[in-house]
Amino acid sequence: MIQTARWLGAAVIATLREGSRAIGASWRGVPDAPGGPYDRAAFQWSSALLRAGRITVRVEGPGVLRDRPVVYVANHISLLDIPALVVGLPPVPKFVMKKELLRVPIFGRAAKAAGHIAIDRANRGAAFAAYDEAAEVVRQGRSALVFAEGTRSRHGKLLPFKKGPFVLAIAAHVPIVPVVVVGSYDLMPSLAMVPKPGEIVLRIGEDIPTVGCSYDDRVQLSDRARGAMLGLGAVAF
Repeated sequence: MIQTARWLGAAVIATLREGSRAIGASWRGVPDAPGGPYDRAAFQWSSALLRAGRITVRVEGPGVLRDRPVVYVANHISLLDIPALVVGLPPVPKFVMKKELLRVPIFGRAAKAAGHIAIDRANRGAAFAAYDEAAEVVRQGRSALVFAEGTRSRHGKLLPFKKGPFVLAIAAHVPIVPVVVVGSYDLMPSLAMVPKPGEIVLRIGEDIPTVGCSYDDRVQLSDRARGAMLGLGAVAF
């Protein structure tokens, strides 16, 4: 009961505090920049949730954190994935997220203010437009992060991949970097309201280049990323 109150209280307070800061910066016309107020708000929000849950994040793998824009392609197995990825992949990448998250009070408005990109999965034309927007953000120097499966896995195993993340990387002319989140499902599976204490590991793979690739190469890139993620410890359904 104490852990539940601690977690839920931290989530509410952090969302109100950091969400208000991001929204306020947007109202004042503060531009986005690596390490700026939007990144700080996201980092502080994520850190508060992980700290309240007594969760640590460790980054490992053959790859290294990039100092140039890339498209991170990650698995999605728990609500803890987002704060773990924010803390583990500085500067904060721009998340490509489902449009429904914009309806979450404070969080949705803050995410929009910070320049994260919402995808309407029910509208194919709008989805392609959103990926075009994301590609422009990447070309301007910010990395993007897309969950390869397009949704959260309810059983902790890797679902079939969507092609959008790979179309995005081709359009932005940047490498794909596979990232596997390990441990978050055990700490907070799909029906859990409160996480257990523990460690989340982010395993970062090697670049998958997109130089010379066209739209027709999206399936091949998807297959390469999936193979890399399985090699990093993801478990196929």
